[in-house]
Parts: sequence; C-alpha cells; structure tokens
Amino acid sequence: MTTSSTLENNSETAEPQHTHDHAEEAHDHDHAHGPVLNPDCTRELVIDVPAEEVSRAWATVAANYRKYAKIPGFRAGKVPESVVRRRFGAEIRKEVIDSLLPERFNKGVADLGIRPVGQPQVTELTVDEGQPLHVKAVFEYLPSFSIDGYKDVTVAKPSVEVSDEEFKHEVDHLRDSRATIEPVEEDRALVDGDWAQISYKGEIQKDATEAAAEGAAEEQPVSGEDTLVEIGGKDTVDAFNSALRGAKPGQELKVEVIYPADYAESKLAGKTVAYEVTVKGIKKRILPELNDEFAKELGHYESYADLEKSVREYMENRKRRSVESETKDRLFAALSEKFTFAVPESLVQDQIDTRLERGLRALAAQGMSSEQMRKLDFARLRAAQRDSAVAEVKANVLLDRIAGEENITVSEEEMDKELQIAAIQSREPLDALKVRLTKEGGLARIGEQLRREKTASILYERLPA
Repeated sequence: MTTSSTLENNSETAEPQHTHDHAEEAHDHDHAHGPVLNPDCTRELVIDVPAEEVSRAWATVAANYRKYAKIPGFRAGKVPESVVRRRFGAEIRKEVIDSLLPERFNKGVADLGIRPVGQPQVTELTVDEGQPLHVKAVFEYLPSFSIDGYKDVTVAKPSVEVSDEEFKHEVDHLRDSRATIEPVEEDRALVDGDWAQISYKGEIQKDATEAAAEGAAEEQPVSGEDTLVEIGGKDTVDAFNSALRGAKPGQELKVEVIYPADYAESKLAGKTVAYEVTVKGIKKRILPELNDEFAKELGHYESYADLEKSVREYMENRKRRSVESETKDRLFAALSEKFTFAVPESLVQDQIDTRLERGLRALAAQGMSSEQMRKLDFARLRAAQRDSAVAEVKANVLLDRIAGEENITVSEEEMDKELQIAAIQSREPLDALKVRLTKEGGLARIGEQLRREKTASILYERLPA
C-alpha cells in the first residue's frame, strides 16, 4: 500500500471531498461507511519529522511555486515569496506533506512486518513551517494465520449427471410451451384438467360498518367475458374449482368466494365476493407429441433424437455450472470455519460496494432511472449485503493464501483472453482498455480475480467424487 495526500484528505482537519465518477451516483450520498475499522486488525503508526526537515521541505516547495507561479502584475519567477506563500499556502502545505510522509509511512509499515489494506486514516496531524511535523494514523491489515491442513478440508461433490426424471421435467416444460387449447366437442361435464370458458359478474359484499359509512364509494362489479379457468389448477380459487367441477356448458352458477387478506389483487384481498357465473364451453389443453415434427418446430433440429441430444447437453452444462458453484461455496464455508481470522472492515465495505454496483447496473438495464435509484434505502441494502460480503472476503483471503502456498499464477495468455472478453463486453478497443485499466488499477484486480478462480477450480477438481 502506498500513501499520498490521502493521509491529509482523511484527517479531521481536511476539507470533505465528493466525487461522482460512476453510473452508480444514485447511492453516492449514502455511501458513508467511512472511517469504521475492525479493531481486531487495526494498527496505529506515529510519525514525527524534525522541524529543520519540515523547514527545508517548505522552502523547497515554496521556491518551486515562486519559480513557476503566474500572478497578474508580476513577471514569471519574480513573484515575492510572501505573495506566493499567501496565494498558494494550502497547496504548498499539501505538497510538503506529500513530500515528507509517504516514504516514512511505508517504511514504518514495513518495519511492523504486516500487510496493510485500504487507506490509512489520520487521527492527528500537526504541520506548520518551522515546527516538527506530527502524524498519527490508523490502518487495517491482514492478520497472519495458519492454513495448515487446508488440503484435508473436503465437502460432498454431487454428481453432475442429468437423471431421466430431470430430463423428463425439462421436456415437459418444452411441451407445455407449445401446448394448444382446443374446444371439447363431446357432451360431458367439466373435470379436473379441463379449462372452463366462463363469463362472470361479481359483487363485493360489504359488512355493516362499510355499508353504513357515509359517502362510501360504490364498489365497481368484478366481471369478465370468455375467461378461461383451469379446473383443479394451482392458481384457481378453491370455490371456483368446487362450483365448476361437474358443470356443463350452458349452466348458470352462483359462487361465493372469501378472499384471504394477503390475496395478490389488493381490490379483492380480505373481501367476500358473490359471483354469477355462466359456463360457455369446455376446452382441453393439448400437448404436442414428442416426434421429429415437434423437434423441427423448436429450432434447427432434423429429428427428435437431435433435440434430445441438444437438451441433454444444455442441461448437463447448466447442472455442472450450478453444482460447481454451490460446491465451491460450501468448500469456502468449510475452510472459513476451520481457519478463523479477523476480516478488515475496509475489505468488507469494498465488497458491499461491488455487490451494490452490480445490482444497480442490473436495475439500470431493466429501465430504472437514477432518480428512482436515489429513493432506494441504501442503508438497508448495505446491511442486507453484509453477511454475503464478509463470506466473499474470507473466501478471497483464503484463496490468495492457498494460491501463494501452491505458487499458482496467471499466464499472459489467460490474462489476454480475459481482457479480450472484457473489450468485447465494453465495446472498447483492447489497447485502450489495457491503458485505462492499468491507470485505474483494474488490471491488477482482474489478475487477482483470475488467480482466485483458478485456485478455486483446482481445489474443486481435487474433491473426491
């Protein structure tokens, strides 16, 4: 970790700074997780610089400003030092701090023999020309811990083979998507599985209090024409199932329905409705036969055998991804349980940021505006993400430790492949993407993530089947 003017910017005497660099600006004003640190992995560092060194630094910076400062009424290089110090006092002070602190801070941290994370937070800062510079800063670090025995940690590794039952369920879903509803010509009554074609009109019943309420709005009748109702269907109200089961076309029925308080349609929730129903016809849902014709209707398949092969391959790939992801999560949980360590809060908050930004991007893709996003309860959203973020940070720390133990690296070819995918997704030239990511520090983060994924895959493959 390197330091710069961040040391001053985080101090109690610094001016607050606000930036809005990303599309996720909707939650910037709630992104105030700020100075909270985990005391179990926090250290303090005190830096004192003698007055003579501070004076030399001040003189050097002021002379540099005097040499290049452009102030109306003065020739370049001829601005009086007093004017320079008065005009650029804040800037000179900042550059003095930048010239004196970072190297000393990094040396102090190195002497402690720990690996800091996040930015240091200044709790004390005294800096004046001719006076000693005094700084006290706190920072989080990754605590050391043993991972001896990590290879012995295992979890069950389920089979990724697609069962006949799973395949049948998938094919039934495909058949349902191509089902048609045909009229029933034979003279018979409605039975479960049939679809009744009905017209209905319902009157919402009022209790005595509602009926007596002065000026109560007249409820509009609930009605429908040529509505299809599945007899015995999971979405059909029981009262309709009971009344329609056994009825024939042409019959007129009276049905009273008492809707539960949590009914999805708010107008009917908790209400009693008296319906008059006319049965107009019976229809049957017809599923297509599983044959070559069915396969051709679904896509570029020559036969049902081709369709079956394609569906099985799709299901196997989907199940493999699902099983691998779930198994890795259970393995990470088992490793975290065996190897306990304090988690730096700055890493947790960064992970919460990442999860929220992902969620906001998804909402934006679905059409949510920035104005709507600003109305979200970000404090609640951050709290809801915390447990998952802590688990992810622990997994990342463990994977980094295991990768180091096993000398796992990411090759240039693997990195280039990932960057090519990123360039396509961002619609950005590859070279321009590399320059931007290098400047933003994103290239290193991508490398870290690839290394973790590679390590996780190695650990997964080692699990006994």
